[in-house]
Amino acid sequence: MPEQPPEASGVSESPKASGPPADASPTPQPQPQSPSPAQGIEPTVTPAYLHAQRQRAQGAQQTWQPGRPWQLPVKRPGATAKVRPAAPPLIPPAVLWAAVATAVLSAFLLGDGLGVNLLIVAAPAALAAAFAARAAGRRLRPWTATWAVGGLALLAVPALRDAGWPTFLAVVSAFALGSLALHGSRSWLGVLIGSVGTLDSVPAGIRWGWHGVRERADDSRGRWGTAVRTTAVAVGLLVVFGTLFASADAAFADLLGRLTPDVSIVDGPLRTFLFLVGLVGALAAARTAAAPVRWDGLTVKAGKPRGRAEWALPLIVLDLLFAAFITLQLVVLLGGYDKVREKTGLDHAEYARQGFWQLLWATLLTLVVIALALRWAPRGGSRDRTLVRAVLGTLCVLTLVVVASALRRMDLYVEEYGLTRLRISVAAMELWLGVVFVLILAAGVFGARFLPRAIAVSAAAAVLAFGVISPDAVVAEQNVQRFQDDRTSIDLDYLKDLSADAVPTLDKLPEPQRSCALRVIQRDLRGSDSPWYATSWGEARAEEILRERPATADHRTCYGLGTDGVREGERDGYEQDHDDYDPY
Repeated sequence: MPEQPPEASGVSESPKASGPPADASPTPQPQPQSPSPAQGIEPTVTPAYLHAQRQRAQGAQQTWQPGRPWQLPVKRPGATAKVRPAAPPLIPPAVLWAAVATAVLSAFLLGDGLGVNLLIVAAPAALAAAFAARAAGRRLRPWTATWAVGGLALLAVPALRDAGWPTFLAVVSAFALGSLALHGSRSWLGVLIGSVGTLDSVPAGIRWGWHGVRERADDSRGRWGTAVRTTAVAVGLLVVFGTLFASADAAFADLLGRLTPDVSIVDGPLRTFLFLVGLVGALAAARTAAAPVRWDGLTVKAGKPRGRAEWALPLIVLDLLFAAFITLQLVVLLGGYDKVREKTGLDHAEYARQGFWQLLWATLLTLVVIALALRWAPRGGSRDRTLVRAVLGTLCVLTLVVVASALRRMDLYVEEYGLTRLRISVAAMELWLGVVFVLILAAGVFGARFLPRAIAVSAAAAVLAFGVISPDAVVAEQNVQRFQDDRTSIDLDYLKDLSADAVPTLDKLPEPQRSCALRVIQRDLRGSDSPWYATSWGEARAEEILRERPATADHRTCYGLGTDGVREGERDGYEQDHDDYDPY
């Protein structure tokens, strides 16, 4: 191989031991150069986010020097500086168009209610995030796909059910899962903060979008003008010929009226607000997908490990207390209730109601105890790990029995007084807490790496199942079944305020109970003019049932059954200012 000169090889000769002559000028030394690919060595490429983190770390090391009085102290980076990513590249045109589509659909569709329109608006927003992530070089990972699919599935709840409270839970959970899909968090803090972390990208997303529009507008004025002219011509043709066809055929006019949004000048401020919300939300999601904040970089310092006796003794005492309580519960369930009634004077329903809320709080507090115990657990070796697993595993198993006891108490109370929204909600929460304890037990056996994400998935699955099963329909089914079994009194004053999801079940009641339970729902459905995209499947099915068999009972008949078929606070056509009715 031919010998290369020092300039090419990047190596300089060392000076002689005697040094250069006194009158000789110093010979400039060649600067070392990074090896080129032609020499067979690949140059090292530093990722952008690591380069930015190194620059912040170097800036953090610069401090104020007392010898230089005019030097201003360097501002140290904040607590979240180490998790901040590098600035993303210029926003791609596909992201801009997807954000504009999200804004337009949000303005035209979301002002009339919630239904399948949420899924329609979420589609271009998801595309904007996907385009931005692809332009930034991010890959689709299994957990990212899980969060994204789960969020879209939760948005299907408003399209299926009419009840407002499951819809609210589903929409909030969908936002949290979408934010997790954009961040890719896996630790406890990452999952907790990442579920709302997209809000942190709202200002940055607006700046990112505005900078991209300004940069591209200077270079493509002709193309922007062509796009505006094309859009104007297309809209004009649709308006002219759509108006002609609608005036020529009544059926086509009715179809066109159902498909197109009803926009008026009065709704201008609301539509403008929804346009801005859709635009800002899509830009924030895309900005997060292009440069997500690494919330997993935030860590909580572990607590000081305690000695085995100091740590284990309080927990062992708590385990014994749980065991004593569970033993008493088993005695009561196996036939020892007569002695309890002699001492307390409570019947089955009162006994169940009195203890359910206490057991629910005991379950929640046990989670806090386990979290604090893990923080200060001994970490000396295998014996300490075995001790921690044994003590906390026993506590989790005993807590599962407490969960079963609480659910049994709620079952006894429902058998006596019927099911309500509040009762089914707290029972569902207690059941999910039992799933959390099962996951904690599994983490003790297989490792806790996936525990934060597993608990988040279980919460989202619980909200999705809660919305899909239609809790209002379940409440109506249980009360109607009790009435059909023993012909006891039925609380029509409560059932008439359920949502349209309960109509198929309430339709099974005999007359006049059926009409009295459906009169308010029928009035609300007939007074609603929601378009197809803001109408749920539950509402459409209820309208079909009531169209075939309308509620016909009058005020006098319903009043004789214990209700006049109208809401409290509405008498003789006048709406009072107060409402003493408790829906739970």
